[in-house]
Amino acid sequence: MAVGVVPPLPRELQVEVTGACNLRCRMCLVSYRPALGKTSGAMDLESFRALVDSLPGLEKVTMQGLGEPLLAPDFVPMLEHLAARGISMGFNTNGTLLTRERAERLVELGVDWLHVSLDAATPAVYEDIRHRSSFELVRTNIAGLVEVMRERGVTKPELELVFVAMRRNVAELPALVDLAAELGVPAVWVQNLSHSFSDTDPSGDYAGIRAYAAEEALWADRNDEAAALFAEADRRANARGVRLRLPRLEDPDRTRAPGEPGCGWPFDSAYVTHEGKVQPCCAVMGADRAVLGDARADGFETVWNGEAYRDFRARLLGEDPPDVCAGCSLYRHVF
Repeated sequence: MAVGVVPPLPRELQVEVTGACNLRCRMCLVSYRPALGKTSGAMDLESFRALVDSLPGLEKVTMQGLGEPLLAPDFVPMLEHLAARGISMGFNTNGTLLTRERAERLVELGVDWLHVSLDAATPAVYEDIRHRSSFELVRTNIAGLVEVMRERGVTKPELELVFVAMRRNVAELPALVDLAAELGVPAVWVQNLSHSFSDTDPSGDYAGIRAYAAEEALWADRNDEAAALFAEADRRANARGVRLRLPRLEDPDRTRAPGEPGCGWPFDSAYVTHEGKVQPCCAVMGADRAVLGDARADGFETVWNGEAYRDFRARLLGEDPPDVCAGCSLYRHVF
């Protein structure tokens, strides 16, 4: 990890290729803001190429943000550009648009990893969380991708199911591990809600998602039921040969060595919105929070080396982090 107020340009990047989404999920900011258009809410190909090509040492790009990546009009040409550059690439999808035709194209392009959000093992619980979605459609699409990979004898993209653990769905986790094994998906990534939004006005624009996090977050207080369900999921994963990643349920001791930042994101990577705004990480949620500059207007390198970024990093090297970091699951090591 590069430690310093002005580290070298990052070798990895996360790009919100679109802020538009076809779903309205309970835990996502998309459900609490006006809808974005498929075209107006997406990054254009020219801007994407300019961003990527401004970083000659770039090695890895994560192609996702608040929106559904497969909705981005220029998504495939963007992947083609990364492939031509030899840059590792992948993304998370809600799976609803992952048709067999798209699955075949993603395999052909050599996408390195693909994670599909599946927050339950039963339709009722899943569809109550991910409004406008269909459990059976997503299940069918995942099975179709696995089939395409088997037919072609390839191991890429690396597949994972992503499960956002909340009070309303954590009981589904052990069965989801079984479902992953049945579908032929080798890994399940379990994560907590990403932010408490404690830095926001309780009655302001983030009131709805802040209240939801307070009600649903497993780390809000001691949760013995969740701990027991995690243990059962782990037992089933070991028995079924599924790799399972589980988050912490309580804040750990965050003692760190002198000079070690409280979070490495702003030193090693960056998050760029579809409008070109540069933010410190993917957990911020909200293009009006912790904006460190505009890559489209000023160039990424200028933003990366700018005063706002330097100040943000300096705060992370001390014991008084930026307010937006205090409620972040990544900063607190409970993501």
